[in-house]
Amino acid sequence: MKIGEVAEASGFSVKTIRYYEEIGLLPPPDREANGYRFYDDTIIQRLRFVERAQTAGLTLREIGQVFAMRTEGRAPCLHVRELLHKHLIQIDERITQLQATRRELQDLAQRAETADPAECPEDAICAIIVHEE
Repeated sequence: MKIGEVAEASGFSVKTIRYYEEIGLLPPPDREANGYRFYDDTIIQRLRFVERAQTAGLTLREIGQVFAMRTEGRAPCLHVRELLHKHLIQIDERITQLQATRRELQDLAQRAETADPAECPEDAICAIIVHEE
């Protein structure tokens, strides 16, 4: 397949595919006599793995590590399990942070509902946000 066909079949742009090659995430393709890249069917499987791994929160660097382990003949399953566990912890921490932010926004929105702009001190940017109790 040519790169345009790979892009169409995978949903990745030609630019992204070239970038993934540049950073070593994809192996260099064979070249036809005219210099065009030529890919075998395994490229689609590899790109689908990248897409699914990114959806799971893995970074391109982490995905590259998984590919490298497989290329070395090692099953990356334990490494992937550790990565997924690490990302779950990060997501839980982020959810906790977002819940705190949500509570703060609810408080501010409630304060905004009852605020009287006429009572906002001139030396304050906005008394809703910076509220002195």
